[in-house]
Amino acid sequence: QVQLVESGGGLVQAGGSLRLSCAASGSIFRIGDMAWYRQGPGKQRELVASITSGGRINYADSAKGRFTISRDNARNTVYLQMSSLKPDDTDVYYCYAEATTLPTLYGAYWGQGTQVTVSS
Repeated sequence: QVQLVESGGGLVQAGGSLRLSCAASGSIFRIGDMAWYRQGPGKQRELVASITSGGRINYADSAKGRFTISRDNARNTVYLQMSSLKPDDTDVYYCYAEATTLPTLYGAYWGQGTQVTVSS
């Protein structure tokens, strides 16, 4: 099993910044793709940004130019640096990771979510 623990959410004023972190732990053999998603009340979870183990990155249009995803493979951690935040960015943000665990089982995992609230 893999546990994803997120941190870094909170309340910030419009135009401010936040940095989300998500650390994976457990009987991990290899971490594959990692990503951040967001979900609002009554809405579907949607991709914010993703990064492969090789560093290939994809952003949602709403995140381009304002958010930066990165990862530390040695620490099994993914980050989301969010800048120029807008009230529309308010949501619960979820970490996602694909992992191969011992003994060699592939799975997809979600964090518990961290609230990001941007005030106007």
